[in-house]
Amino acid sequence: MGLFDFVKSELIDVIEWVDASTDAIVWKYPRKNGDHEIKNGAKLTVRESQQAVFLNEGTLADVFKPGMYELKTQNMPLLSTLKGWKYGFDSPFKADVFFVNTKQFPNQKWGTKNPAMYRCPEFGPIRIRAFGSFAFKVSDAGLFLKEISGTNPDFSVDEINEQLRNLVVTRGMDAIAESKVPVIDMTSNMDEFSKLVADKVRADFNEIGLDITKFLIENISLPEEVEKKLDARSSMGILGNLGAYSQMQAADAMQAAANNPNGGGMMGAGMGMGMGMGMGNQMAGMFQQNQFNPNQQQQQQQQQQMQQPGMQNTPPPPPQMSAYFVAVNGQQTGPFAVQQLQGMIAGGQFTAASQVWKQGMPAWGPASGVPELQALFGAMPPPPPPIA
Repeated sequence: MGLFDFVKSELIDVIEWVDASTDAIVWKYPRKNGDHEIKNGAKLTVRESQQAVFLNEGTLADVFKPGMYELKTQNMPLLSTLKGWKYGFDSPFKADVFFVNTKQFPNQKWGTKNPAMYRCPEFGPIRIRAFGSFAFKVSDAGLFLKEISGTNPDFSVDEINEQLRNLVVTRGMDAIAESKVPVIDMTSNMDEFSKLVADKVRADFNEIGLDITKFLIENISLPEEVEKKLDARSSMGILGNLGAYSQMQAADAMQAAANNPNGGGMMGAGMGMGMGMGMGNQMAGMFQQNQFNPNQQQQQQQQQQMQQPGMQNTPPPPPQMSAYFVAVNGQQTGPFAVQQLQGMIAGGQFTAASQVWKQGMPAWGPASGVPELQALFGAMPPPPPPIA
């Protein structure tokens, strides 16, 4: 190799970057042993979704956007000033060349590591979690190089992803908290939340030469125990009546105790006698009892029968049996027929002191004060004598 060939081999005449990766943000054009010099008039190729940044002795110089350039004094004004080329240059020069990837980096996951406290206007203080994804890109290659990557010759998404995730979570949860939207309405406001968080995060991204191009909230969830309570509330809404829902819960509990007489205490034997008589019929008529007055219903039936031709001599239907509601541990249960109450007395579930109420009574009162029920307690035989 001749001297001219050796000198030529030490000069860089083509500068370009063909990126085969999917996560590289910054790549430094290599100079062999740090001695390669850039040839005067060298060709610089900057492809779409790239920017090329020239540094002179650590100082930011020229930034080239997509295109093909012949490196001369005219298109390198900042580097020419730093080098002191007042009248142009003909000799090779040294400079660090960094290529910056300006394409979008999509599907970056974010999520709350721990539940965050949220003051819901409907439920009060509550813990929530959220997760989703976002996309970003480099908007200012020189600023990003200066503030984040520095002189790192290879800088990838993984090296900044954690920082961006923390930023998104902090600003995102703050924006959600400031919205004061009830938890049950958050799902219908996902798009609004996403835009709100993106706008709030954008300024922080711009400070380091980045731009957030997409932000998505995929899910906002509650702790498991809170979700169960919310499901119970939804069930109440479907039933449409709080009293009927309480009655159904009490009836389910009584039925479970009847199926387990050994573990239910006083709920055991009483269920076998009292509730076993007509639980199915009782449940079928429970909701009707809440909505209709039995006396009014009987009168309506009699009026309908009297209006039908040839039915004037038909005897009216037998009067309905009295049905009583019973207060158990502060909960309304029933209604129960008198026969059912008699069976519940045997199991110790119903006593003279039990608070009862039926249609027509002005208020709750003890069973001993209801004439119709007084006979039940007098008719019960005393407990058998102990075995000698």
